[in-house]
Amino acid sequence: MSPGGRTRCNRDRILAVAREALAASGDASLNSIAKQAGVGPGTLYRHFPSRTGIVLAVYPRDVQQLVDAAPALLKEHPPAAALRLWFDRLAHYGRIKHGLAGALHAATSDGLAGETYGPVIGAIALLLRACEEDGSVRPGLDPDEILLLLGFLCRIDNSPDWAVHEDRLLDIVLDGLQARAPAAGRPAK
Repeated sequence: MSPGGRTRCNRDRILAVAREALAASGDASLNSIAKQAGVGPGTLYRHFPSRTGIVLAVYPRDVQQLVDAAPALLKEHPPAAALRLWFDRLAHYGRIKHGLAGALHAATSDGLAGETYGPVIGAIALLLRACEEDGSVRPGLDPDEILLLLGFLCRIDNSPDWAVHEDRLLDIVLDGLQARAPAAGRPAK
């Protein structure tokens, strides 16, 4: 293998190990990641000089996969089902992000949030628009507000019953998004 090919292979292996290690524990050390990837610490630091560097490399790929899932789900499912399935994926991502919270917080000052926020909002807007068109959600929902509302997904701990909590909370959110007459005593918006 050429030196360039070996370098690329090492980088890819480090990223694969880092994704798993950081999802399992936000406290995973860079040295433990290097060891699991079968490379020396120097090799890891040559590719990623800091923890934030690894997060910057791991995080956008995950977000892009999440964003790409929205149109694919709409092709395969009715809009309301696609929205729920996408929210489930977001919940999965939220659990991974929960493990990375400290590193991600540091990374946001490096422009990470700006890189990924727009595409995520675009995916939510796409799903909401499809749901509005078929009448399954109320009109005029703001994708930014929906993402803010779904922020709880990053706070669900990895306890044995996390899936039960996630399902219940997503049911509450989706029930609130449904198209229906305004509640008694509340004016229509």
